[in-house]
Amino acid sequence: MQRSSLKADLLMVLTAAIWGSTFVAQQLGMDGVGPFTYTGARMLLGVALIAPLWRWRGGPFASLPVQPSQGLWGAGLLLGLVLFCAINLQQVGLLGTSVSNAGFITGLYVVLVPVLLRLGGTHITRQAWIAVALATAGLYFLSVKPDAGIAAGDWLQLGGALLWAVHVLLVGRLTRRHDPLRLSVLQYLVAGLLSLAVALAQESITWSGLEQAAGAIAWGGLLSIGVAYTLQAIVQRDALASHAAVIYSSEGLFSALGGWLVLNEQIGLRGWSGAALLLAAMLLAQWRFKPTTAA
Repeated sequence: MQRSSLKADLLMVLTAAIWGSTFVAQQLGMDGVGPFTYTGARMLLGVALIAPLWRWRGGPFASLPVQPSQGLWGAGLLLGLVLFCAINLQQVGLLGTSVSNAGFITGLYVVLVPVLLRLGGTHITRQAWIAVALATAGLYFLSVKPDAGIAAGDWLQLGGALLWAVHVLLVGRLTRRHDPLRLSVLQYLVAGLLSLAVALAQESITWSGLEQAAGAIAWGGLLSIGVAYTLQAIVQRDALASHAAVIYSSEGLFSALGGWLVLNEQIGLRGWSGAALLLAAMLLAQWRFKPTTAA
């Protein structure tokens, strides 16, 4: 079975770590600006960072020459629309839940991927359905409090997780047909402009608020968008999808660690038990058992 190289594995761990840590920046950024303003600003900052790669492919990008293709703009628009919906459900959801919950629930996309494949006609194994059951139990213990309440933000995060699953499937398919760096520029541009349009219509944008959120916007734009999502588009094109998904699932661990270290969030035994079930589900959903043969 083909395995990702050590270099690709380390890049995917770096991607997951940046994604997980960005939940803290997303939370802190909304102390100064609204959720759509934050998303629009970080997306457009990410575009500015990687826009030169539309044509220039020197230095570390010399091994990724431009790949002309038909339908690039349509693919970028589709990916951007999905990204706009997914990331803003996540961002708005953070107003009503914790960073640790957001990170773990978002990670459910790893389990939701086989469900979407089944709806598309692909056969799903019993192993995958067991993973879905484990994830459901984990989500209950993580998000449903002892008084049977569930935070409104958790529902938005769950909706976002579904769209992240769609995004992962689209990235895997479209980066094999189109230039991954150009596709990245287009999806960030679409998601950023749509977010900015909603922000201008619904939120109050001030210079003082932007200055207050500048550090969080820089972290979310330069690292999460400019670096991590672009790494995803590059690495996922060649890496074994199941292997990549297992590594990406560590995003939830990094978000919980960030919430604990920076925001002093307490998860508790119940929450960590649910998180363990979610991680078990993510790993089981992507694990590939080697077939055995009779002696």
